[in-house]
Amino acid sequence: MTDVVACDAELDASGLNCPLPLLKAKLELNRLASGAVLKVTATDAGSQRDFRAFARLAGHELVREEEQGGVFRYWLRKA
Repeated sequence: MTDVVACDAELDASGLNCPLPLLKAKLELNRLASGAVLKVTATDAGSQRDFRAFARLAGHELVREEEQGGVFRYWLRKA
């Protein structure tokens, strides 16, 4: 059982390959207010590197990330 992290919006990017999960997350974040949390679900292992770098470069907070059975989940708080 994992801790529940509240989110304001969810994006399912399962089955998409780089860079699509990140591009879709960027578009979704643009719609959200500052401080809102977006939960992203992805199945591309490369998304780990992408989301970490994106959060650092764009100034968003990667609140949490987890991997379970090849499914990656990210919670991003919009800057």
